[in-house]
Amino acid sequence: MKVQPRNAEAFAKRPPPATRLVLLYGPDLGLVRERGKAAAQSACEDLSDPFRVTEMKADQVTGDPARLGDEVSAIALTGGRRVVRIRDADDKLAPTITALLKNFPAGDTLLVVEAGELDARSKLRKAVEDAGDHAAAIACYVEGEQELAGTIGRMLSDHGLQIDPDARDWLAGNLVGDRAMARGEIDKLALYMLGQRQVTMADVRAIIGDSAALDLDEPAQAAAGGDMAEVDRALQRLFADGTATVALLRAGQRYFQRLHMAVAHVAKGQTPQAAVKALRPPVFFKLEPVLTAQIRLWTLPKLHQALDRLVEAEAECKRTHMPDETICARAFFQLAQLARR
Repeated sequence: MKVQPRNAEAFAKRPPPATRLVLLYGPDLGLVRERGKAAAQSACEDLSDPFRVTEMKADQVTGDPARLGDEVSAIALTGGRRVVRIRDADDKLAPTITALLKNFPAGDTLLVVEAGELDARSKLRKAVEDAGDHAAAIACYVEGEQELAGTIGRMLSDHGLQIDPDARDWLAGNLVGDRAMARGEIDKLALYMLGQRQVTMADVRAIIGDSAALDLDEPAQAAAGGDMAEVDRALQRLFADGTATVALLRAGQRYFQRLHMAVAHVAKGQTPQAAVKALRPPVFFKLEPVLTAQIRLWTLPKLHQALDRLVEAEAECKRTHMPDETICARAFFQLAQLARR
C-alpha cells in the first residue's frame, strides 16, 4: 500500500492494526527517523524495552535472512506487542522483504523499515507498495517553508506555546531541509521558554543563534561569495554528517532566490543594506553583512544561471546513476566560479 503524502503523518503515528510492515523512505533522513520512531511507538511506547523491541541494521538482515522471520514471529516474554526496527535499508534488502511478505508470520509484531531515498524503480519500495493492506510505504520528502511553518506551530503547541508569525516564518526559512534538526531546535526553544506562552522573534534569535540550524546554508553562502575552499569544507562536513544532497540543493535554491530578490531590489534603486533588510523572512542579523557584500558580486542574469544549475542538479540526483554527492558538489563549485567572474 502506498500512503498518500497528506496522510503520512497521521498514518505513521497510528498504523492500522492490519498493517504489519511500515517502510519509511526519502531524502529527509530526519523525517524518516522521526516517523519511524512514531510508528514503532504505536506498538511499544518504551523503545528501550529489550523484550519487546529489536533493532537491526540492514546488513545484519541480508547476512542472515532467517533471523528476520524469527524476530517477527517471536512473542514477548513480558507480554505486549513487539516491534522490529531495521535501519539503513536499501534495495539489497528487497529479496528478504519480498519473501517475508509472501508468507508473513502469524502474530502482531510490527516491522518498521527505515531507508534513504528510493526511486520509483526500487524493488524494495515496489514490494511493499504492491503487498496490500498489511504493508505500507511512506515517503518522507523535504518539507517546503510553508509546510514546515505549520509543523513548527504544531510542535510548539504540543509544548503549550504560541509563536508570532514573523518568528515562525524565520524559523521555517532557516530550519527547512531536515526534520530532525528542526525538532531539536524546537525542543531547545521550548525549554528556553519555560514558564512563558508566547514566542517572539527576540526569543528565537536568542536561543537559535548561529547554531547548526543554519548549517544547510553554508555551501550556498560560500559559493555565493566565490570561496571554493569553504564550499569544499562545508560540503565535506555535511556529507560526513549524513545530510541529504537534495536538502542541500534545495537550501541552495532558497539562498540564491533570496539573493536574487535582494539584487532585484538594488536594480530598482535600493541600497544593498536596505535590500537585505527588506527580505522576508528576515535575514539572521549576523548574516546581513555577508549577504550585503554578495549583492555586489552578482547580476540578475548570473543568478538565473545559478538557480537553473541548482534545479538541474536536483533533477540529476533523481534520474542518473552518478553519485549524488558528486553532482551536488559540482553544482556548488560551479556557482562559486560564477561568483568569481
